[in-house]
Amino acid sequence: MARMIIAGVSETNRDQMSRLLASSGFSVYRCCASESSLRRALAECDDCILIYLGIIPDCTPDDLVWDYGNRLQILWIAKSNVLESCDSPEVFRLSLPTSGQTVLGALEMLNQLHQRKMPRRTGAEKELVEQAKQMLMKQLHITEPEAHHLMQKQAMDHGIKMTEYAEKIVKRGP
Repeated sequence: MARMIIAGVSETNRDQMSRLLASSGFSVYRCCASESSLRRALAECDDCILIYLGIIPDCTPDDLVWDYGNRLQILWIAKSNVLESCDSPEVFRLSLPTSGQTVLGALEMLNQLHQRKMPRRTGAEKELVEQAKQMLMKQLHITEPEAHHLMQKQAMDHGIKMTEYAEKIVKRGP
């Protein structure tokens, strides 16, 4: 799942959004109140979904799309007259007032889009995953799909990429 960054000048709005996400199983990577803190967070995070609340002085969603491109998905939540100022078709917009369910639905959709944009494994990474699957199949007497599912689940449970988990299996050995 992509990391979530919440940006907005209102501490109350950031806290409300953070609670909504936490209650629905999303984890918040960072909350930002200014352009500088937002840009620092984006520099630290290779891939994320940005929940942009209202207006942040000197930092528009259009600027962020221009500067960060495919690295992030943006959900902008604001009044309709404010949303009209955005030219980027890449920015997903929700007009206030909106419900928590609508926000969560939009985030689910953006997370799925984001996962599709994630870079694919290299040849070496594919070989590593295959090697780890073969080891699991032999050790646990399971099928290839079962080994793949087990590796996916364990990697997700530990919050790491599947290739990182595969590397641990291969290093551990038979």
